[in-house]
Amino acid sequence: MRTLATRTARVALGLCLTAAACGQSEPNVSGQGGAGGGSDGSGGESATSSGDTTSSSSSGSGTASSSSSSGGTTSSSSSGVDTTSSSSSGTGPDDTPVENASADCEVAALPEASALPKVSKLPDPFTKLDGTSVSTKAEWHCRRQEIRKQAEKYIYGEKPTPDVVTGTVTENKISVHVEAQGKKIDFSADIVLPSKGEAPFPAIINVGGKGGFGGITLGESRILDQGVAVIYYNHNEIGREGTAEQSRGKPNPGKFYDIYGGDHSAGLLMAWAWGASRILDVIQASGGDIIDPTGIGVTGCSRNGKGAFAIGVFDDRIALTIPHETSTAGVPAYRIADVLGKERTDHNYFGLNWLSNNFEPFVFKNNASNAVKLPIDTHALIAMMAPRGLLVLENPHQAQMGAPAGHTATAAGAAVYKALGVEKNVSYHSKVAETAHCSYKNEYTDVLAKSIARFLKHEGEAPGEFVVGSGGSLSMADWVDWQAPTLE
Repeated sequence: MRTLATRTARVALGLCLTAAACGQSEPNVSGQGGAGGGSDGSGGESATSSGDTTSSSSSGSGTASSSSSSGGTTSSSSSGVDTTSSSSSGTGPDDTPVENASADCEVAALPEASALPKVSKLPDPFTKLDGTSVSTKAEWHCRRQEIRKQAEKYIYGEKPTPDVVTGTVTENKISVHVEAQGKKIDFSADIVLPSKGEAPFPAIINVGGKGGFGGITLGESRILDQGVAVIYYNHNEIGREGTAEQSRGKPNPGKFYDIYGGDHSAGLLMAWAWGASRILDVIQASGGDIIDPTGIGVTGCSRNGKGAFAIGVFDDRIALTIPHETSTAGVPAYRIADVLGKERTDHNYFGLNWLSNNFEPFVFKNNASNAVKLPIDTHALIAMMAPRGLLVLENPHQAQMGAPAGHTATAAGAAVYKALGVEKNVSYHSKVAETAHCSYKNEYTDVLAKSIARFLKHEGEAPGEFVVGSGGSLSMADWVDWQAPTLE
């Protein structure tokens, strides 16, 4: 029986999205709770554009099943929050997780793309903008802010902070209201709660609406059976994909762009990350009666996996990121994707507007990779997530997904995890049978369960497993010419 306590409150919460808490400006957030329930299938749709394919089928025990509160009473839980704060150092004054843990760090002006030198191998993530190397664990705090700003300027576009976020959390839905630049939008995300366990529940945000495109490739029942809720996030409502091969250079549609304009620098991936952060604002402000704000993960496959990766990179409240077969613009290193040639940066960039227009100087052109001009690559984005949990799931049988580039990036990013003393917080698995793109692989199950237990349920030990399938790796010496320092 599942019973949720009734609570009504209006409190001030420093989410470190604004000025008061960390010296920036942050939204007003209010959250509320209620009753409901239900579930649907994990989806079996597929779509192709610019060579990026998303199909979903769930094998083994991961097929969708329904979840409800059998025989139990359910009462509403609500809380209202009004905030104006911002993000400074990992957590707020009361250890509250914040969107950007390093927002208190000043970052020097970044050079324009035309002034950047070529770096053929993966750049050293420990080298700061001033050319010196990170020498202590404490210094990584501001180095990751440098990487964040580089990622915004050169790859994803800016992630803006709204003025006001309000909303409600019920047992079956999160409703979000956002105000910025004198404009307003509303959107929602469906919740399916597990029938076992007690509230507040940990949860996984699935990039993809309930019953919509892509489904949940990890399998809804597999997640619910572990006492973890599923939050279905209809990211396409926030930023809509246009016509494949015909969208670059045109204004982007969607609710993010209704506020900030279709020509905003944020590509679709950053717009999707921004929308997920607003969901997290409301969850965090709701008081944690239904969803545990300290136990939230995110997942998605293919283009939705690119979105999951971006969400995990750009919000420090995500405890576990599980990108699945993302291809270029997700986990695989851009430099290596251009060499592998299956989904080069030009295929990806001109396919759909996932990346910012800012990325154009780094696109493969005239039979040459320009990604070598990037001062960072995806290994640095992986490093940004440390010490939070990361589980990368890949399939080397699908060459277009770039598993060798994904493995190399993950292994290089893991060097930062190791230097920070949290080596086991990142795992990678690609040793799977040859199956369809975005299908669930039973080989994932053990490391998935361990990762969920550690990072979402706060139980057990982090797995720290790297299991690589045949043909799914490259020589690290070909791509890494730096060594991780010993950090004090």
